[in-house]
Amino acid sequence: MTARTEKVGTGFSTNPRGDKKQLIVTADDFGAALAVNDAVERAHKEGILTAASLMVSAPAAADAVKRAKTMGRLRVGLHLVLVEGRPTLPPSEISALVGSDGLFRNDMVRAGAAMFFLPHVRRQLAAEIEAQFKAFAATGLELDHVNAHKHFHLHPTIAALVVRIGRRFGMKAMRVPYEPAEVLRRIEPGAGGSLIVELWARRLRKRLAKAGIFSPDRVFGLGWTGAMTQARLAGLVAHLPDGVSEVYMHPATAPYPGSAPGYLYAQEFAALTSQQVIDLTKKNQMRLGPFADFLLPAEGGKVGS
Repeated sequence: MTARTEKVGTGFSTNPRGDKKQLIVTADDFGAALAVNDAVERAHKEGILTAASLMVSAPAAADAVKRAKTMGRLRVGLHLVLVEGRPTLPPSEISALVGSDGLFRNDMVRAGAAMFFLPHVRRQLAAEIEAQFKAFAATGLELDHVNAHKHFHLHPTIAALVVRIGRRFGMKAMRVPYEPAEVLRRIEPGAGGSLIVELWARRLRKRLAKAGIFSPDRVFGLGWTGAMTQARLAGLVAHLPDGVSEVYMHPATAPYPGSAPGYLYAQEFAALTSQQVIDLTKKNQMRLGPFADFLLPAEGGKVGS
């Protein structure tokens, strides 16, 4: 059986070296706190972490950028925050998106409906998305990938804006949160996913393919968000299908202001640096890398065409 080469969209092909199992390991919320940045740095240097998603307006974003520039092999993407967080633009310019405290609203259903139906909300949303891309560009880091806090980029209005705006800033890859439940059940019988999320993920994948933007074949981290323990991560590595997969996690060395209640931050950090997990990636001849490592111009095409 030969390793496959899959063309994605109009501009990219994956698996240029012929590796069967390819894995992107991403830490979200980079810049949220020093405890997160510490974990990202150590998990990259001592473990299997290959990428991180930066919150450009988070309290420790400047520290995250400074650290990233000392780690040449760590690639950084943009973690768009449009809910439950701090905006990049002044609250007065995006009053429809924020509450009286100047922070993004927490009710994703009501916020999502307003974004879909109300033109003035869409204009403010577009302005904020562009501001976050500009803030990332100002860091001087190369944009590895894009995703959104709480996977809000599944929303069709947000997805359309991110594709349109992101391409102007060199966006070549985006996470599509499609998590195959059958893989999870090999590790924990009874584990499952969300049919609604899967349907929206398939729509997003089609949109990205049409735009020539790369996305991995599958993503793991939805069902076990905040609870990707060593046993679960080792199970995923052991049962990973062929092709390009992404595992995203939320490592931190300690709880921090604004951290999610119940998240096993320290255990996720420990999983990323576990010798058992490291050994399994080698045993399974797994190629680890960021999104950029799995992009290659498709035959007869140009990158980003």
